[in-house]
Amino acid sequence: MSCFCGRPHWGLYGAAGLLLIRQEGEHPEVLLQLRAAWTHGGGTWALPGGALDSHEDPVTAAAREAWEEAGVHPSVLDVKGIFTDDHGNWRYDTVIAHCVGEAGAHEANAESDEIRWVAIHEVSGYELHPGLAASWGEILPHVMGTLG
Repeated sequence: MSCFCGRPHWGLYGAAGLLLIRQEGEHPEVLLQLRAAWTHGGGTWALPGGALDSHEDPVTAAAREAWEEAGVHPSVLDVKGIFTDDHGNWRYDTVIAHCVGEAGAHEANAESDEIRWVAIHEVSGYELHPGLAASWGEILPHVMGTLG
């Protein structure tokens, strides 16, 4: 779908992704997915996520996508908030959640070439999906606000 920003986007009803945080090591980490080359934004690091189905809210969609792509079961998620990148007639919701441990994270389907826990302060050094790269600076304060 093309939105008011002029760029094509995936998902007639919008899209959502899961920004999963764990705080067990020296630095808080987020779960990143290396998108398979054949996918939208392939070859870049992103959040597990994708298009909303017509009947889904952003939390349900992000949890479903994280399960399908990264093996993260919805039962391990402690949702802390949602950051919305609103383009007028299309939006991407970043669901910010915490978990304990590995959360079962692994390459769960062909959309993921790799799943990796990355220290929050290192995320911007990765070759990010263009959508995540454009919004990371706005998302980061929301993420930091969820940390204890």
